[in-house]
Amino acid sequence: MTQQVLVRLVLPDSAPLPSAYAEADRSQAVADLLAGNRFDPPGLEPGPYALHLCLRDGRLVFDIRTPDDIPLHALVLALGPFRRLIKDYAMVVQSHEQAVREGAAEARIQAIDMGRRGLHNEGATLLSERLDGRIVLDFETARRLFTLVCAMHQRI
Repeated sequence: MTQQVLVRLVLPDSAPLPSAYAEADRSQAVADLLAGNRFDPPGLEPGPYALHLCLRDGRLVFDIRTPDDIPLHALVLALGPFRRLIKDYAMVVQSHEQAVREGAAEARIQAIDMGRRGLHNEGATLLSERLDGRIVLDFETARRLFTLVCAMHQRI
């Protein structure tokens, strides 16, 4: 039986993220994504797949490959529709880090976290919409990929 999943994810090697919190968020997103996902690009040979994900010239590149790294298809999305969400997400994450560092009240930290989750969900929905007809994802896969897009954007 074929699996329409990602079994390997390759991200660009570059400078570390701006904080340990951001690095942990990225690492957790990768681990969760590889532990369980749905990734089904119609028209390609059945999976599983490897994904090389990067930002290039203001675009998000999904370089879909076999697990043995044989290229199958590259899909490019403009980042423009994501920019506001990426910026807002980075600001909320920064606010969350600051609140934790300052020992803010638990209610404040939870409120910030709720805002972060809302932006995260909005980003996942937008990513799913932009990939509609090109890659079928479940919601959790889209959320984790959005986290990785935000992390890559912080490194620019």
